[in-house]
Amino acid sequence: MARVASTFRCSECGWTTSKWVGQCGECQQWNTLTDVTDGAVKKLAPARIGVGRAALPITEIGAEASAHWPSGIAEFDRVLGGGIVPGAAILLSGEPGVGKSTLLLEVASRAAATGQKVLYVSAEESVSQVRLRAERTNALQPSLYLAAETDLATILGQIDAVEPQLVIVDSVQTVSSSLSDGIAGGPSQVREVASTLIRVSKDRNLPVLLVGHVTKDGTIAGPRLLEHLVDVVLHFEGDRQTALRFIRSHKNRFGPTDEVGCFEMTGDGIAEVRDPSGLFLSRARQPASGTAVTIAIEGRRALPVEVQALVVKTQAPMPRRVVNGVDGSRVAMLLAVLERRAGLGLSSFDVYVSTVGGIRLVEPGADLAIALAIASAFRDKAFPVTQAAVGEISLAGEIRPASSSKQRVTEAKRLGFSTVIDAEALHLREALRLAFASSVVEKIDIPDF
Repeated sequence: MARVASTFRCSECGWTTSKWVGQCGECQQWNTLTDVTDGAVKKLAPARIGVGRAALPITEIGAEASAHWPSGIAEFDRVLGGGIVPGAAILLSGEPGVGKSTLLLEVASRAAATGQKVLYVSAEESVSQVRLRAERTNALQPSLYLAAETDLATILGQIDAVEPQLVIVDSVQTVSSSLSDGIAGGPSQVREVASTLIRVSKDRNLPVLLVGHVTKDGTIAGPRLLEHLVDVVLHFEGDRQTALRFIRSHKNRFGPTDEVGCFEMTGDGIAEVRDPSGLFLSRARQPASGTAVTIAIEGRRALPVEVQALVVKTQAPMPRRVVNGVDGSRVAMLLAVLERRAGLGLSSFDVYVSTVGGIRLVEPGADLAIALAIASAFRDKAFPVTQAAVGEISLAGEIRPASSSKQRVTEAKRLGFSTVIDAEALHLREALRLAFASSVVEKIDIPDF
């Protein structure tokens, strides 16, 4: 019988090599390579196709079995593309404490309220802890089954016993399989657990929701293969200091990936926010200097966001630049453009820029609003509360149209913003003139930009 060369495999990530080395070339772990060569060449024989598994022409396959069914949470369904698809493997990731378990417990409760059997497997909490949280969030349902298991074989047994229509596993990094080496959460264990649960999902046409931990840099922990195996990758994000939460789709085989769901953490759990238009505007409707409103695009949504700025004279040799909710390097660039192209001497002033409501503005379309807020604070002149600004500012001081400009203007008008300063002002000087010309002061002092 033919012999083969030795093969060494990493017990942590599954990386293989023909020579033994002390450090894995993939996961960089030490002393994890073992010889897995059995000394013979194996040939895989074709399997006999069973009844009901024969390949069919695509035109003869019905699409009814893959139709979305609503979870009962409209914002969650929006991101999924209409609801949960039977047989779909969905991975939900997010920072610790952001509310992943609370959200999925609410999904389980809503699904169980429609009469479907739901199995919620918690590998991090006991059933009594989950019960207490469900009681607090009013998620108690008779067809919602709880199990606290960390062994994959036991979880499969629970699926056989309950026969649910939806399975939630919290989390995939804390479940281990006896068929794989390494500790729970290691690359090899995560790969084995996820692939087994996904295979069960496909074989039984059973949707499975998996919770995934994230690393310090925000990526999903475990092998990259995990994101390729699942059908949908969702990311739940938000600042734990605020109640606002967003859920975004990074991958979706059944719908768009540019939708965003908006939620709010409350004392009774998590609540969906179907119209978040007022979350990012200040309560006061009186004009105040240093504020400007932009229309931001989050997924397919256009949201009004208020930017606030404060400019203070300083004697320090290095003025402070403090930002919250906006990109610091972007603000530094806008300050340079305002000084060089618009004549605002900001080099001897401390500048503070923040958004309202905890939202983060990363798109260039918010440049004009940030610049106007800083100029308003510098001149101590307030703009009307019915004025919104949209546009990207170049280093030459030119204002370029932002993406989805028509959608932004339409949303601005719907929300009562009568004036929208956008790319019609071809230069930053002209935009500042237009804004200060409508400044809400008795004596309009238009600066000579």
